[in-house]
Amino acid sequence: MELTESYTLPVSQQRTWEALNDTAILRASIPGCESIEADGENAFALSMAASVGPVKARFKGRMLLTDINAPQTYTIVFEGQGGVAGFGSGNARVTLEPEGPEATRLTYTASAQVGGKLAQIGSRLVDGAARKLAGEFFKRFSAQVTDEGGADAAADTAAPADDTASTDGADSESGDAQAKRKKSWTAWISKS
Repeated sequence: MELTESYTLPVSQQRTWEALNDTAILRASIPGCESIEADGENAFALSMAASVGPVKARFKGRMLLTDINAPQTYTIVFEGQGGVAGFGSGNARVTLEPEGPEATRLTYTASAQVGGKLAQIGSRLVDGAARKLAGEFFKRFSAQVTDEGGADAAADTAAPADDTASTDGADSESGDAQAKRKKSWTAWISKS
């Protein structure tokens, strides 16, 4: 899986860098994150609950920051195990570019591999879940770093720089269609 997106955040490059290296802000920003703790120099142990389509699991993993050039860029190398749900590993290159004194463009390119049940559900579903997770992360992250006007107002300020990367169309499906699709996946899994 390959994923590249850009977000404009309404804070300075230095503040964005500091927040990306603050475990309390990351824990509050990562959907389903249960814990994130320092585990050596530039390394973190992470525990989170996530669901991709019909597969729900608790993942435990590790992140290592490499190629650090503060406050412009670094690479995150990650790996995680989700028991019978499978595993994931990969890396993400994060770049911060100032857009004026109080705005920063964050661009990332991620590459990941999944195995186990996660790989069986199909790359399209995994890619969609990854995009949705990233979008939710940046809404929460922006709310954490701006801390102005409440979380709801701040969450709306983090938007993809490219509207084609948005998954709003998928979110606008009716609840009945989503429930029907969920039932069909559940039935398919229970038959296999």
